[in-house]
Parts: sequence; C-alpha cells; structure tokens
Amino acid sequence: MTVVLALLVGYLAGRLTWLLLRPTFRQPVFVRRNYRDAPVVTAAGLAVTAAVLLVEAGRTLAEAAGVGDERAGPGPVRAATVVAVLGLCLLGLADDLAAAGVSRGFRGHLAALARGRLTTGGLKLLGGAAVCVLATGTLRPTSLGRLLLDGALVALAANLGNLLDRAPGRTTKVGGAAFVVLALAVGADTALTAAAVVVGASLALLLDDLRERIMLGDAGANVVGGALGLGVVATTAPDVRAWVLVALVVLNLASEVVSFSRVIDRIPPLRALDRAGCTPQRRRAR
Repeated sequence: MTVVLALLVGYLAGRLTWLLLRPTFRQPVFVRRNYRDAPVVTAAGLAVTAAVLLVEAGRTLAEAAGVGDERAGPGPVRAATVVAVLGLCLLGLADDLAAAGVSRGFRGHLAALARGRLTTGGLKLLGGAAVCVLATGTLRPTSLGRLLLDGALVALAANLGNLLDRAPGRTTKVGGAAFVVLALAVGADTALTAAAVVVGASLALLLDDLRERIMLGDAGANVVGGALGLGVVATTAPDVRAWVLVALVVLNLASEVVSFSRVIDRIPPLRALDRAGCTPQRRRAR
C-alpha cells in the first residue's frame, strides 16, 4: 500500500467510523466545555483509533488471503503503530473523561505524584512512556540507549500533539503538515503507511473539529503525535532522530512557561493558518 493510498484509506475509514459512532458521542459523559465555554463532544479521537484498527485488520486479512504485498507495509512498523495507538488512546480517554482538572503540565502531575496521588494526567504521563517504549521495542532497536532515545522521541511527540490541542483543528493541521514534510524528506518511504492511516483518519474529523462540534481530546491528539513520532523513528537515520528529539524536548519544556496559543496569535501568518476554516467566533477571537 502506498503512502497516498494509505492516507486516503485512513480518511475514508475515519469518516465512516465517525458517522457510525456519532450517536454514541451524544451521551452527556462525552460533553465538555471548550475555550469559549460552549458544549462540545470530547474524545472524538476514539474514532481515529477505531479506524486504524479496522484498516490494519483488513490489511492483515488481505495479506493472509494472498492479496497485496506485505513488503509494502512493513510488519514491525504497523505492529508498533497499533500498540502505540491503542495504548495512547486508552490513557488519553481516561484523562478526557475522568480528569479532575487540578494538576496540569509535567510539574503539576509530578507534584501530585510526590504527594501520593496519581492523577489521570500522571497515569497518562507514566503509562504513555511505557507504551512508547513497548512500541519502539517492536522495531527492535540496536541497544538499550537507542530504545530509550527513540521511546522518548515518540512519547514527546505524543505529548506535543496533546499540547497543540488547545484550539479547533490545530493538532490535525500541524500533524498533517508535519506528515507531508516527513513524507517528502524520506521519499514517501512505505514504512510511513501506518502513520498515513492515522493522519488520514484524523483529517476525516477536521471539518467537525473546525466547526467546534467535536474535540479530538487526549484520546486523539496523543495518538496523532505518537504515530508521527513512530514514523520518524521508522524512516530516519539516528542523527536526524537526535535533532528531532532535541526539538521536541525544547518545545515540551517551553510549554511549561509559554502559551503556544499566545505565540501563534502574535504572529500573523501563524494566526491566519491556525484560524483558517474555523467558525466566525474563533476567527474573531483575540
């Protein structure tokens, strides 16, 4: 399966899954207040995970029946992506539905843990790290150090996806742009087909996200970021991954002291892209 085809299949699967799940998300347990204090469905990113499972199961069945070429979608990369998607979605869903909202950021969750309380955010932090180590381990890294560095890259990419999910469509826009850059940089390596399915499924929810009908939530934003992180690990050389890891560390640490939304709003080109396609209320927001 080529990268473009995987993107398209992911989009179609994501759209179909969302249409089928939409009645379920109308239940009060999924409703939260957004940045404008308007009621919006959260954790809609669960549809992304469901779509990925359907696509990858279909690919596996097709290959078992002799249809397609397994070499077009490397097994270890696909397996790693499924592990990451399932684990990050589960932990994110717990945070979306049960977060108390009192401890935020690395410092907040670690401070709560030091007081003997594991928040849902803390569970996502620790559990997410474990999930990312398991996922990268599926790719059979050459050493313990390589495993830890690649696992950190995936975990920080997943967390960055969540940090960007503060405005309608932002995570999906940035994730889509990052995927295009990565695909061009590695010559559309077929190892990216697994990440392409995830990105395609998230794009299927973009219009609803921009219209403030849904939020990806942690269940979706972490998944998009984590899948892109795995894409980097699977397709780039160690020195490139080192630079990506440094950039991710800087961005994650910066989020502790700087509001990404404020930075974006102060830079006209970024502000225009961030608000493109949004509701009039969002476009007028300051």
